[in-house]
Amino acid sequence: MALLDFFNRRKSDTKGEMTFVDHLEELRWHLIRSVIAVVIGAVFVLMSANRIVEDVLMAPTRSDFISSRWMCNFGHYIHIGDTLCFPPIEAKFLENTMTGQFIAYFTIGLIGGFVIAFPYIFWEFWRFIKPALSEKELKKTRGVIFWVSVLFFLGVAFGYFILTPFMINFYFNFKLSTQIEIQPSFSDYLENLIYTTVGIGILFQMPLFVMVLARIGIVTANFLRKYRRHAFVIIVIAAAIITPSTDPISLTIVTIPLYLLFEASVLVAAKINKQQEDKLKDWS
Repeated sequence: MALLDFFNRRKSDTKGEMTFVDHLEELRWHLIRSVIAVVIGAVFVLMSANRIVEDVLMAPTRSDFISSRWMCNFGHYIHIGDTLCFPPIEAKFLENTMTGQFIAYFTIGLIGGFVIAFPYIFWEFWRFIKPALSEKELKKTRGVIFWVSVLFFLGVAFGYFILTPFMINFYFNFKLSTQIEIQPSFSDYLENLIYTTVGIGILFQMPLFVMVLARIGIVTANFLRKYRRHAFVIIVIAAAIITPSTDPISLTIVTIPLYLLFEASVLVAAKINKQQEDKLKDWS
C-alpha cells in the first residue's frame, strides 16, 4: 500500500499523472543510467589498476602510511612514546588460484566505479522520488545530495585511513605460535578493505536515514532515547559484521564513530519533532 501511495503521489514533470507501469519504466532508466555511471567509473579505475593497487590499496600495509605516521607523531607530541606507533610488518599476499588476480582486477574496477559514481547514483535516486514530495518537503531537503555524498566519503576515508591500518597491524602481529606464518590471499585483503571502506561509508548515512524516518513519523527522538542501549548492541553487531574483525581494537574504532552518529541522529530527530509539534500548535 505504501508503495502504491508513493507511486500515486509521483507526477511526471510534463505529462501529468503516470501509470504504475510508467513509474516502473522510469525507475528502470534511472537504474540503467546509474549502472552506466558505475561502468564509466570502473573503466577509469581499470585503466590505472596497477598504480591503484600499488599506491592506494597497498599503502595502508606500509609503516610509512600517512595516517600511521600522524598517529606516531601525535604519540610523541603528547609524550607517550611509541604507544601509538605501529610496529613494522612485512605484508605480502598470495594467490593460490589462477583466477584470483583476474577476479580481483574486475572487483577493484566495480567497487572503484561505485565509489566514484556514488553522488550521481544518489542523484538518480533523488530524481525518481523528488516528484512525490511537496514544495515544503523539497525545501526541507535542500542540499541532501551534498550531505549524503559528504557522509559517504567521510565514512570511506575513516575506514581507509584509520581502521584499515589498525586491522592490518593487528592481524599481522597476532601470533599463536612462532611456527605459524600468516600468508593471506590478496582477495581476502581486498574483501576486508571493501568492508572497512565502502561498508562504513554506507553506515555513515545513519543521521540522514533517521531524518527521513522522523519526517514521515516512523521514529521519534523519545523512541531512540528509550532504546539507546538496544541501539548500542546493534551498532556493535554491525561493527563486527562490517570490520569484519572481532578484535577489541577494531570493534572499538568502528563502534565509537557509529555511536556518535547515532547520538547525532537523536538530535536530528529531536529537532524535527520539535518543528512538527510547533506546527501542530500553530494549526490548533
